[in-house]
Amino acid sequence: MLHPSRVSSHRIKKPPMITSVLSLFGMAFLLGLIFNAAPGAVFAETIRRGIDGGYRPALAVQIGSLAGDAAWAILGLAGIGLLLQAEMLRIPVGIGGAAYLAWLAFDSWRESLTPPFATNTAGATGTALRSGAILALSNPQNVAFWAALGSAFGALGVSEPERIDYVIFFAGFMASSVLWCFVCAGAVSWLFGGRGELWRVWTYRLCALAFAWLAAGTAYETLKGLPAAG
Repeated sequence: MLHPSRVSSHRIKKPPMITSVLSLFGMAFLLGLIFNAAPGAVFAETIRRGIDGGYRPALAVQIGSLAGDAAWAILGLAGIGLLLQAEMLRIPVGIGGAAYLAWLAFDSWRESLTPPFATNTAGATGTALRSGAILALSNPQNVAFWAALGSAFGALGVSEPERIDYVIFFAGFMASSVLWCFVCAGAVSWLFGGRGELWRVWTYRLCALAFAWLAAGTAYETLKGLPAAG
């Protein structure tokens, strides 16, 4: 017969209570909505693709971004947050992201100077999907967010997260991200699609300015931490 002290010291961990699971899932769901709804490069690209192509290309940008976010999330949840914070990863990701944003700024301004052409829907959707994924994978803010996941759990009231906590958090965050993909694409298609040539031109130009601003900001934030030469 086991001594009571030994029984208490070898206590089997109980599965999380339903209330705590729902609470963590709900907070992760809300955090995902806030994360995805913040205006940025992905939103600007969704508008740019949706203004000519409509709902499907706009949705493709969002789905591509979701895939990129999921990749960073899996790396962060796998416990390699320290690697994600390393300069050897952060700087190339930041520089690559700034370069791609600069290209999108140039491409958006160029598109504003040319009339819309009939495009292959499948080709436009595939290009939009790749663009969304590249934007998410080359966003240094995504790297920082998932690298600091431990502090995020602390803010959610989980001081010592276990594997099941990571699974619940990932499920809640991704569920809200999937929902946002369809909501955002539908809103962009309704608000920006079929509004006339003048509307199209100035929307493209505003997107170009937004991309240029984001490119400059990303480059500055990436390079300001580098040690001075000499």
